[in-house]
Amino acid sequence: MTDENHLLPAEPIQRQIARELYAYAKDLPLISPHGHVDPVLLADDVPFPDPARLFVVPDHYVTRMLASQGIPPARLGVPSVDGSEVETEGRAVWRLLAANWRLFRGTPSRLWTEKVLADVFGITARLGADTADEIYDELSARLAEPEYRPRALFTRFNIEVLATTESPLDELHAHAKLAADGWGGPGGRVITTFRPDNLVDPEWPGWAERVAELGALTGLDVGTYSGFLAALRSRRQAFIEAGATCSDHGHLTANTLVLTDAEAAVLYRKALGGGADPADAEAFRGHMLTEFARMSLDDGLVMQLHPGSVRNHNTALYERHGRDTGGDIPSATDYVHALRPLLDAHGTDPRLRIVLYTLDETAFSRELAPLAGGYPSLYLGAPWWFLDSPNALRRFRESVTETAGFYNTSGFVDDTRAFCSIPARHDVARRVDAGYLAKLVSEGTLPLDEAAETIADLAYHLPKRVFRLDRAA
Repeated sequence: MTDENHLLPAEPIQRQIARELYAYAKDLPLISPHGHVDPVLLADDVPFPDPARLFVVPDHYVTRMLASQGIPPARLGVPSVDGSEVETEGRAVWRLLAANWRLFRGTPSRLWTEKVLADVFGITARLGADTADEIYDELSARLAEPEYRPRALFTRFNIEVLATTESPLDELHAHAKLAADGWGGPGGRVITTFRPDNLVDPEWPGWAERVAELGALTGLDVGTYSGFLAALRSRRQAFIEAGATCSDHGHLTANTLVLTDAEAAVLYRKALGGGADPADAEAFRGHMLTEFARMSLDDGLVMQLHPGSVRNHNTALYERHGRDTGGDIPSATDYVHALRPLLDAHGTDPRLRIVLYTLDETAFSRELAPLAGGYPSLYLGAPWWFLDSPNALRRFRESVTETAGFYNTSGFVDDTRAFCSIPARHDVARRVDAGYLAKLVSEGTLPLDEAAETIADLAYHLPKRVFRLDRAA
């Protein structure tokens, strides 16, 4: 139901070319190689909860905007970890969102929400205080229908691959249930991603206890550094057997370090004993990135590196509502010097593949495009998190293409917890790429037939190849 010219160039010639190019991509299957949808959603296939718990409560893009205007997350139904009382009535949460919908003017949250309402649920009324109950009731009725259950929507969305993200401590029961059901949607599949951050960051509260849990899960002695590495390798293999093609690493910095086994063992023992200082913790994290690269040479997992987010910057929000509730802030990030130890060790090995993301937009042309253009192991990930908006997606292409080209990028990554927004996000990216390619065609720098091939590659073929999803059928 989206306007056919939505997000396409305003200039008439470019718009016409963009419409032609978009047609090559719009119906291609969705490749979602990195995201945070809960696999239980698809494994259990129960109806979605009320509209507020689908659109508001889990979406920290939405809740942080409202919090910035003085509306406490508790009033939006965000669960507390300190026992504070929170709103539990979905209609009240929805009315609060609708009454403050003006706050989202010009934001991608408004764009995605309105596309989901229109394209998924067929609701085109403009959200506001006067339409809140009408839209809530219409959504509630839709959510009760079998056609709007998660597995049915997965098929309707034309998702070919959906990758979720789990800790090594996750026993992957939801993925096992999906496998036992023989389900991935007609022509589609759901796979996991290995995310070991909570086991390699000694500064993360509860780290030593989680290491012990890793030992219990694998039956290996994690009291030694060598046993710890063996346990991680064991879990990587379990994830690969569950379909994983990638690992994901969300460290604060991109720092890497190459230590000897003896040096790493000293740091590990120090951390287990509670004696690691911040410099020790950073050294251990940096060394483990290099260690994971070494593991990837053996098992083929594609590394995804997501540095640059200062987690839980809003201390009060963290103490009341916990992690991943909108309290994180981007930080400037160095890649050139930080990645050099890892790249010196393994950067030209044809077995290694690393997809780099950033929250520091200034790094695209200055550091990341030249790095991806200089090392066969490196690819540029799509603009992520605070940068996954139409304007930032355009700036990304303008910043990196002249140096890295299109084929040192990974294709679009939606990186979302909001299952129903997946097609909206992919459609936005395809429209933005159509506009950028149309500009190149209109300027005479790219033939139309090559632009048509390129947009199909960006939308479908590149992510499938870069994330090695063609090996995981």
